[in-house]
Amino acid sequence: MTAVHEPAVTPAADALSVWPASAVEPRDGELAVGGVALAEVADRFGTPVYVIDEGEVRERCRTYRHVFPEAEVLYAAKAFLCRAMVHWVDEEGLGLDVCSAGEMELAVTTGFPPEKIVLHGNAKSPRDLDTALRLGIGRIVIDSPSEIARLAAAVGSDGRQKVMVRVVPGISAGGHEKIRTGSESQKFGLSIRDGYAQHAIARILDQAQLELTGLHCHLGSQITSVKPYLAAVRRMVGLMARLYEQHGLVLPELDLGGGHGIAYRPGEPALDLITLARKVRAELGEACAAAGLTVPRLIIEPGRAIAGPAGIALYRVLAVKRTGAHTFVAVDGGMSDNPRPALYGVRYAPRLVGRHSAAATGPVSVVGRHCEAGDILAADVELPDDIRPGDLLAIPAAGAYHLSMASGYNMVGRPPVVAVDDGHARLLVRRESLEDIRSRDVGL
Repeated sequence: MTAVHEPAVTPAADALSVWPASAVEPRDGELAVGGVALAEVADRFGTPVYVIDEGEVRERCRTYRHVFPEAEVLYAAKAFLCRAMVHWVDEEGLGLDVCSAGEMELAVTTGFPPEKIVLHGNAKSPRDLDTALRLGIGRIVIDSPSEIARLAAAVGSDGRQKVMVRVVPGISAGGHEKIRTGSESQKFGLSIRDGYAQHAIARILDQAQLELTGLHCHLGSQITSVKPYLAAVRRMVGLMARLYEQHGLVLPELDLGGGHGIAYRPGEPALDLITLARKVRAELGEACAAAGLTVPRLIIEPGRAIAGPAGIALYRVLAVKRTGAHTFVAVDGGMSDNPRPALYGVRYAPRLVGRHSAAATGPVSVVGRHCEAGDILAADVELPDDIRPGDLLAIPAAGAYHLSMASGYNMVGRPPVVAVDDGHARLLVRRESLEDIRSRDVGL
């Protein structure tokens, strides 16, 4: 695919603010990312298709390394993972946060160092734990009391496994109630308030096979304020101080999780990483000094903030329907490749690409192809009045929790993933075919 070398049209100040930094308009109505026209990607690979800007991913990894030079940065694989992504984060010096045997196997068989992987999960299966031990995963985060004995038994009398404990700090933060994981009324972690975290830690200390390296917490997702993280630091250091008093325990690591929010539409807030790093560093130092503790090594786990802004979803318009006062623009994808609008009410800013339109804009709802009234990708967004079947729509900030949450609904098959960089496009993950779907069905 040829690179775009023509002078770029200068767009409105914030029109491309939620697109990858490489995004330019070679001509009116066209859009290129990573030096490749999005319309060419759609023509070559079909639609729906996910496009990921390799340069944007790498730059965001480097930004985290720069603003958190003293911390261990783990990419949260649940946001989006493929073999290329494993290579990119490894080459940029990040570790991995994983949640399943599948994510572990993909990472390690791609060549990622297992000691730089941390396994999470509120309900780890025997297969998950066996895979972690077989592959030599660096740390396992204990999320429930029952995991302690199970893991110690699996390790065996001659083994030793590094573990952390996921603590519930009692802080509610996040963009939607379904993705707030730091409060008491959700399924993750062990409560400080009820004493469950302290009890679990005491039990771990009695297990010779388990080496407790630190505490972990995760407040939620799509957090755009620094304040919840500072509150978490204070509560976690407070627990560390009590553990020192009770057990003489000095923990070398503190994992604050991720959840760093991004902007999905122009004008929306995003978490300021520079401010976050500066204030967390100061808060951690002051809290530890007041408690008489050595400052632990900080661990953070960004996922969405690395992958999200680097991804674009491309859809082809199949139908335009006007029903009363509503205009529906139906595309060839939907909730099977992006369930987030249906789950969380997420709003996007789709854009017509591939042709110039001089028509006035009006409100439409971009809807998917699936048999659900809630299959709406973008409600009440402005698109040209002359939008028609065959047009191409691009949705920015689509790199995280889209394809990773995709389903087999209506058996339409999951879209491919295409990387763009320096004027070239290459296939990373192929489209799920009808043969793939048929071949899994082995019974009569």
